[in-house]
Amino acid sequence: MNLEIPEGLGDLLRDFTVAVLRERPGDLYDFAVDYFTKARERKKPKDVPMYIIVEDDEDAGEPNMATFKPRSNRNRYARRQSVSAERYDPEEDDSDEDRVIHPKSDQQRERLTEAVAGILLFRSLDTDQMQEVIDAMFERTVTPGETVIAQGDDGDNFYVIDSGIYDVYVDVKGENKKVHQFDNRGSFGELALMYNMPRSATVVAVLTDGSLWAMDRSSFRRIVLKSAFKKRKKYETLLETVTILQCLDQYERMTLADALVGQTYEDGHAIIEQGNDADGMYFVEDGHIRVTINNADGVEQEIATRSNGTYFGELALIENKPRTANVYAVGKVKVAFLERGSFERLLGPCVDIMKRNSQLYTMYVAK
Repeated sequence: MNLEIPEGLGDLLRDFTVAVLRERPGDLYDFAVDYFTKARERKKPKDVPMYIIVEDDEDAGEPNMATFKPRSNRNRYARRQSVSAERYDPEEDDSDEDRVIHPKSDQQRERLTEAVAGILLFRSLDTDQMQEVIDAMFERTVTPGETVIAQGDDGDNFYVIDSGIYDVYVDVKGENKKVHQFDNRGSFGELALMYNMPRSATVVAVLTDGSLWAMDRSSFRRIVLKSAFKKRKKYETLLETVTILQCLDQYERMTLADALVGQTYEDGHAIIEQGNDADGMYFVEDGHIRVTINNADGVEQEIATRSNGTYFGELALIENKPRTANVYAVGKVKVAFLERGSFERLLGPCVDIMKRNSQLYTMYVAK
């Protein structure tokens, strides 16, 4: 009898076997049911929510998400086959497109730099990529009552607000419902470009003339989406070298990689200081660090050095206490920073291991 092995079976069984050897479950059958149930859920397509990114005035570092459920009637999407057919895969994009540059005056560049400074989508970009963003954006002026984007249309540009007030409307069962108002700050239009879907809302300029900075679809994908993909792959590779993270599955590591923010420190710079409040933990991406403590006599004593693939700063988060040590850069150091909220949400399975590995700090501090 000629049997054909289904495509993907080998990878599926290999990943399951690795999970079994790593977890050493007491009941293999229960573990298998749980493992394959989770694997099936991860394979299911996720509905993309309709949301607007709204910067919070009280804490610009944490965006609020105004979320709207997709309409149950999807007939209006049926005529948009051209949109879904041109999905963008950054992994397959090996093109080297010419960099788009829209000339600007010094005053325009200054205004644009200020406008994009707090945009969530740009926070993972390095200095060179941010210069590409500024070069690629062009100014668009709008008048009161002008529709900037219309729900259901194909996405052409991503917009950052320079000035003006803009109302956001969503069609709910045939009725336009106002769901948000931008007041001289914010950004919109990214969903249609990120997910190759029609515009999920209508944005209209109100009250006064306004000014927007726009980036075309091609530049947005090349700079923002491709750089985000490269960042994820880079940090996934880094996290695979961290021993304590072996308890995380591939999806959990991918989510963790998306939450990391790269930071660079010069030689001798104090990355964390003993006694300060803890805002997150760090993974050493490239370079060396040295760890010291200030003993009871006020003398600073070196207790450890570390390099690539190691981590620090977790003890203060675990115990909810101030920093118990100083960490300095030795030469130029690149680290990946994980803020407190993401630590608590993503690293629960690793906390017990971190507690055991942090006993060295506790031993020295107690002396």
